[in-house]
Amino acid sequence: MLQRICTPMKIRILFIAILSLTSFTLKSQAFFVPSDTLISKRFNAALGFGVATYTGFSIGLYNTWYKKFDQSSFHLFNDWGEWNQMDKAGHIHTAYLQGVLCYKGTKWTGMNKDNSILTGMICGTLFQTTIEIMDGYSSKWGFSLGDIGANLVGTGIFAAQQYYWNDQRISLKVSSIPIHYPEYILVSDDGKTQSSLAMRARNLYGKNYLENFLKDYNAQTYWASINIHSFLDTNNKWPKWLNLALGYGAENMFGGFNNHWAENNTLFYLDAIRYPRMRQFYIGFDLDLPKLNPKNPILKTVCSVFNIFKIPSPALEINTEGQIKFHFLR
Repeated sequence: MLQRICTPMKIRILFIAILSLTSFTLKSQAFFVPSDTLISKRFNAALGFGVATYTGFSIGLYNTWYKKFDQSSFHLFNDWGEWNQMDKAGHIHTAYLQGVLCYKGTKWTGMNKDNSILTGMICGTLFQTTIEIMDGYSSKWGFSLGDIGANLVGTGIFAAQQYYWNDQRISLKVSSIPIHYPEYILVSDDGKTQSSLAMRARNLYGKNYLENFLKDYNAQTYWASINIHSFLDTNNKWPKWLNLALGYGAENMFGGFNNHWAENNTLFYLDAIRYPRMRQFYIGFDLDLPKLNPKNPILKTVCSVFNIFKIPSPALEINTEGQIKFHFLR
């Protein structure tokens, strides 16, 4: 079964690239300071940027990905059991990210808080729903109600925090630690063909770090990075920039629903005892980059953009195989 490439990751990288490019090419630091009142030039610029980004992304994604596969009439697809719900975690994270970025963009124009929150929710939902509609017309996949639900959870997490706390006390983040897959020889069901885990991983997850980062659900971990200082008394001594991070990951996944696959018209079955599909739960620490409070507006923007990534640090893992592991970096 072909893996559905993690389109939330693609969107995330696209947003980072565009925002980073914009940040470093602008010369005036004052440009980055949000306005207290609505500035029509900024609003028009943000609107044009948003429309261009949405249009370009939609056309580009369709032509580079969906156009390659057979189309069909619109239909539903139940993918809830795929990838131990790692794809759903990706949808939550991406919808949350889009909500936050669009909110900050509209606040930069001078739009008021409530309208900025509403804009963030609408934009996050629009981007994600467009992908689901494309899935719905693809014969290999379909419109996923589970994905739609995950998208709404993501935008809801953003909106609720911004409305009640005027802050993102709990940031949703991602990390990806590369995995070295063994060249362990696998023999097909009919005993005539050989493959390996490394080959299967390359076919599924790509051959370089960027592809692995985008696709490899075994390597990805999604985090709720909790700013402890913001939940305590204002005079507490907990560092403002040090967060407690709770993570979710999965391992030993070499197919969407199970570890059976076809290769060169032969079937391969992975030993479930040797390679159990497991869920992983982590606890560790993280940095809240904007809380480092850089004075330079450009650095503030950079910290805000890169705050979607979990900073690698020691973490404790508990998995569904009953194991407890310590990771020096996760």
